Amino acid sequence: MFYGAIVWDPWLIVSQIVCLQCLYYLTLGFFMTILVGTRVSRMSLMYFFDFSTLTAATVTGWCAIVSFFLSSAAGAGYMFYLVERAKKCLDFSATLYLVHLFLCIIYGGWPSSITWWIVNFTCLALMALLGERLCIKRELREIPITRLRPNV
Repeated sequence: MFYGAIVWDPWLIVSQIVCLQCLYYLTLGFFMTILVGTRVSRMSLMYFFDFSTLTAATVTGWCAIVSFFLSSAAGAGYMFYLVERAKKCLDFSATLYLVHLFLCIIYGGWPSSITWWIVNFTCLALMALLGERLCIKRELREIPITRLRPNV
């Protein structure tokens, strides 16, 4: 992990985005299965991409909201291992949620629920800030220089 010579590699960036997106949806599916799947008779993609399922009016809606927040926190951990740079966390988080917005538009139309927007912007902020925090913590670690010290 050397940060000095940065080479722009579009294939690496695309593969990181695809990997992060896949891991995010796998995690979201896991949490949706545990939290929402026990409350509904049939799980479907509606709970992932339909804006009407993110509502604070029902317990199932709250379970879906919690699933999104937990997936966002897990996404920050994925960025810690995939992206490894604090200054790239906001870019990757925004890209993930922009792709999610496009998928939601394709699936159920433009999200007109204020709850959907609040949840997704809060999850975007959570993923970006937590990912940056984790990456900064690693970037600020001391570099051991034991081989240059004389043996005492």
